[in-house]
Amino acid sequence: MKRVVAVCLSSLFASAAFAADLSQVYRDALANDARFSAARAQFDAGQEKVVQGRAGLLPTIGASASTTYNDADYRLPAGSRDYSYNSNGYAVQLTQPLFRWQNWVQYKQGELQTALAGSQFGLARQDLILRTAEAYFNVLNAEDALAAVAQLRTAAAEQLEIAKTSFEVGTVTITDVHEAQSRFDLASAQEIAARNELDVRRESLAQIIGKEPEPLAGLRPGVELQRPQPDNIGDWVKAAETGSFGVQAQQLAREIATREVERAGAGHLPTLDLVATHGLNNRPSISVDRSESTTVGLQLSVPLYQGGGVSSREREAAALKMKADADLEDARRSAALAARQSYLGVTSGMAQVRALEAAKVSSTSALEANKLGYEVGVRINIDVLNAQSQLADTLKQLSRARYDTLLAQLRLKAAAGTLGEDDVQAINALLASQ
Repeated sequence: MKRVVAVCLSSLFASAAFAADLSQVYRDALANDARFSAARAQFDAGQEKVVQGRAGLLPTIGASASTTYNDADYRLPAGSRDYSYNSNGYAVQLTQPLFRWQNWVQYKQGELQTALAGSQFGLARQDLILRTAEAYFNVLNAEDALAAVAQLRTAAAEQLEIAKTSFEVGTVTITDVHEAQSRFDLASAQEIAARNELDVRRESLAQIIGKEPEPLAGLRPGVELQRPQPDNIGDWVKAAETGSFGVQAQQLAREIATREVERAGAGHLPTLDLVATHGLNNRPSISVDRSESTTVGLQLSVPLYQGGGVSSREREAAALKMKADADLEDARRSAALAARQSYLGVTSGMAQVRALEAAKVSSTSALEANKLGYEVGVRINIDVLNAQSQLADTLKQLSRARYDTLLAQLRLKAAAGTLGEDDVQAINALLASQ
């Protein structure tokens, strides 16, 4: 059993020489994550909104052409004649809007929609960082949990051998053997579950980076986590209420809704266009009939009654504006709540890490003391087994607390809208060098 564990550990250390770090995994996610690729395409599509809005202010030019076959029978005093000919024509028309208020409002909406696409893309980039970091740390946590359970199983196997030997010489009862066997079987089952959990976590990371993940670099031993800067929850809440990408997106959505009310109301206003046309008609018959004309003029259109559709669209836009106001307020409250939760997650997580580090020391000492007491006969087998389980559980909780605290730091930055690649590099600096 010891040789098997030694081989596994040597393989693990050998793989650490070329382990991928968080920065490399994030670059793979940027290139391969399907959700982020969709967000990038959505961002590219959003850049066209301002172009489409501007088109309503620019002239439109259209051309048309026609050809018609004619078969005519003319009855003249000198007799009847039959003519067969083609009449041809073409026309080019330019229309330049001079006053179309709804077009101007739509142009301003296009600018806002392009800005909205930028905010949504920023939110998607932050989401990618969080999802990548969470998947990365979930793999590391699963590896740590597997290592702790494997260590527990090895210790349980050693204790089982001791119990069997002691039973053979009559120093312990069969109950001790059964207890040791039970703990060994339980540790074996836990190891199977831990390996399955590790496989699931690696597949979750593979879904993001688009390939089978390489061995990952873990946290450096003795890493000290830092408190948030500024170290004041109120500052983070204020920053989140204004700087969060979610809040920015809802602010833009509300402004677009406000403009939509204005655009709907513009349906009651007249429109004025400059219209220029040039055309040619050629109708050869008894005598050649060819006409060519050019016209330039103003075209005024005044809406009188449109079936109540314009008023209905005004009421609809006003209702949607109220919805946008409520959505913005909800976004601000959600951002503030996320900032509070993440800040408390960092501070309480750091306290939990310190407590579990102390618990790790005491659990290790308790295990050694119970082993010694068992050897001298003042402790029984179950005491050693309980101490081993307590140490393994403490190691798993400590590992989870460290990763949760790091994720809370990233979520705090995301709540304030400042999470970026620099933060990925800062976390990456805490990992073991390759």
